[in-house]
Amino acid sequence: MSRPGAPVTPYRREGDAGRSGLDARLVVRRGGFELDLGLTAGPGEVVALLGPNGAGKSTALRALAGLVPTAGGHIRVDGRDLRPLPPERRGIGMVFQDYLLFPHLSALENVAFGLRCQGMRKREARRVAAQWLEQVGLAEYASARPRQLSGGQAQRVALARALAVGPSLLLLDEPLSALDAHTRLEIRSALRRRLEGFEGAAVLVTHDPLDAMVLAGRLVVLENGRPVQQGRPADVARHPRTEYVARLVGLNLYRGRAEGTSVRIGDGDGGGMVLDTVDHLQGEVFLAFEPAAVALYRSRPEGSPRNVWRARVAAVERQGDRVRVRLDGPPLAAAADVTPAAVAELELAPGSAVWASLKATETRVYPA
Repeated sequence: MSRPGAPVTPYRREGDAGRSGLDARLVVRRGGFELDLGLTAGPGEVVALLGPNGAGKSTALRALAGLVPTAGGHIRVDGRDLRPLPPERRGIGMVFQDYLLFPHLSALENVAFGLRCQGMRKREARRVAAQWLEQVGLAEYASARPRQLSGGQAQRVALARALAVGPSLLLLDEPLSALDAHTRLEIRSALRRRLEGFEGAAVLVTHDPLDAMVLAGRLVVLENGRPVQQGRPADVARHPRTEYVARLVGLNLYRGRAEGTSVRIGDGDGGGMVLDTVDHLQGEVFLAFEPAAVALYRSRPEGSPRNVWRARVAAVERQGDRVRVRLDGPPLAAAADVTPAAVAELELAPGSAVWASLKATETRVYPA
């Protein structure tokens, strides 16, 4: 038997060919909602789908699995057309947010179930399942039923069951959402190790930007059934292109028009302002800055900093060891991060008036 954490040779179905990954265009129409998403994932690549509720993330995952009918497009995994195939013949592993383990089966039998469905003999299936349980650190829980497992243990059993059949495509639907904060941290690290050794393509759906940044090599952001941004996590985080992405990564984001190092935000008729920056661009741009870059004052700051405006406090929210202050416009609505001491010193409360300033060097400007 393999040592804990050692790779287990995944089951291979007869006829398995070389891997080329996922190539899909998913068109799904349900009521008044339409999903139209082009999606690729290479062998060994993890792609995360992010987006607000109702954007189509889980619909996309279920369409790949064959659980939701498509109205058009294509789904090819390792060159094989999956659209005509029922879910059980697609060679896909799936981990749901509530795990969906069979309550009447032991952990061992849950992992062995998929192998048995693929035609493996019972004895061999149990042997391979035992190897997978050892790999995910649950060898001693082989005879336990799902109700006897913690959330983290159940998640690892579900992952072992999905990986044991050697899927060409692994789908993970909010796999960490049901876990408490401490368990989530532990299982996120374990899941990353498992995914690093997975040879197929993987698609992860999550609401948590940290899960996406840690587990995925590429992000695809969905809004209203359409992709609005994609790229490496660091690139998406640094250059958000929608308000949703900006909120996700904790940035203030505006669309404006650049003339050299000046960017006009808003309509210029009392509803916007001109911000000085250090980036030299022309035309339509995005301008972003971190909430921590905004300084707040009770009176107009001395020294005449270039970007200064009056604002009214809309909300004050504690976030860890910092406080997020939401400012209303005009001329500019923004979020600012300050210390609890600053909240007391400035007497910040909803409705209070403040001055805000922003250094040009703290802004990021990039083409829209």
